[in-house]
Amino acid sequence: MSDLWTSEEIATATGGTASAPFTVSGVAFDSREVTGGDLFVAMKGEATDGHRFLDKAFDQGAAGAITSQPVDRPHVLVKDSAAALEALGRASRKRMAGKVIGVTGSVGKTGTKEALFHALDRATPGSVHRSVKSYNNHVGVPLSLSRMPRDCDFGVFEMGMNHAGELSALTRLVRPHAAIVTAIAPAHIEFFGTEAAIAEAKGEIFEGLEPGGTAIIPYDSPHVATLYNKAERYAGRILTFGLGAGADVRACEAVPAPGGGTLVTAALPGAEICFTISAPGEHWVSNALAILAAVEAVGGDLGIAGLALAELPGLPGRGERRRVPAGGGEALLIDESYNANPLSMAATLKQLGREQAERRIAVLGGMRELGERSVELHEGLVGPLTAGRVDYAILVGDEMTPLARRLDGVVAFDHVADAEAAITLLQAQVRAGDAILIKGSNGIGLSRLVATFQQTMSWPAATGKDTD
Repeated sequence: MSDLWTSEEIATATGGTASAPFTVSGVAFDSREVTGGDLFVAMKGEATDGHRFLDKAFDQGAAGAITSQPVDRPHVLVKDSAAALEALGRASRKRMAGKVIGVTGSVGKTGTKEALFHALDRATPGSVHRSVKSYNNHVGVPLSLSRMPRDCDFGVFEMGMNHAGELSALTRLVRPHAAIVTAIAPAHIEFFGTEAAIAEAKGEIFEGLEPGGTAIIPYDSPHVATLYNKAERYAGRILTFGLGAGADVRACEAVPAPGGGTLVTAALPGAEICFTISAPGEHWVSNALAILAAVEAVGGDLGIAGLALAELPGLPGRGERRRVPAGGGEALLIDESYNANPLSMAATLKQLGREQAERRIAVLGGMRELGERSVELHEGLVGPLTAGRVDYAILVGDEMTPLARRLDGVVAFDHVADAEAAITLLQAQVRAGDAILIKGSNGIGLSRLVATFQQTMSWPAATGKDTD
């Protein structure tokens, strides 16, 4: 593995003092994720102190550490380890000579980030860096930046927020050449009050654009004007994407593709491209258009990007599709267990309604951080459930009580307290030919349902992969 950082570079970037010369090939702040050659950043948090895990990190192969107290290991001593990680991320961005893309949005940002990585990496294998998992906050973004190889051609970074001002700080670290807002939905509305306020906060991603950078915004969003007005203040160029005829990057035609997914003919300002996206659903057509806009903005290869979109792997928790042995045959399980808000619930239920299945089952966990609108927005899922032709639903958690009251007599359902009860119920209900959607906020714990099946059954990956 090539050297990512030398101890001298780390000390220079962070204003710290190196105890001895060393080099590292990776960066981690969780001792459980440390692998050979890593730099371990020992940070003090509210619940624990990373310095307690230094021995574990070095036992697992750490080559050095950033610490805020002297230790008997190779390290760079700093005043504040968290501030040092941010400084290291800033230094990494400064030395990177390639193009950087930032991604945010209420829904779809992780899937879009992953798909954008594949679209660029297929043309230039090994030269694209991106955030791993959903590392998109004040710690995850500096970590992802600090892991970026010094010689990569492209960097793709996901940025999230649940309060105003957070994206403003993150985007100034990332300094993107192109910045995408995927969509606006009432996610985290508890902290904002209105969708308009969420749109204003998401628009902060444009504040960090490099001079002449491109803002990429959803044309079909009711908040397009808010985003456009924000972008005009910071972007050298604005590209809208969507299904509407006025979008700069638009789907002229989108039809179901043989074997799953969607066949799309897209028009860009200077090109037209026909491609297949493996992930089914209108929301993924929208994501794909944003991806093409970003590829075009940073000078990537549109044709190869189209090929990559046809080969996207599914993401666990965000639409991964697998075949579950059931009743002497198979059932399709769609894993959307990582996150949920009203917009993503509606999109995935709509796609469930298009699945060819004997029965359509929806296991839905509560949507969190909806504040005063929680009752209203959960009740509002009646329409998407019926539009999704759901035959049977399992509602999980107290947040689903308003929906349970409205759903009686409309769709067959059971309402249970937690994920464990849902596991027992689903295991008893699954039949061959079922299509099962599992979706809820991460805190509900529906990933445990998926894990239970993974531990007890051997699943081949399903065709027609999907991510969210």
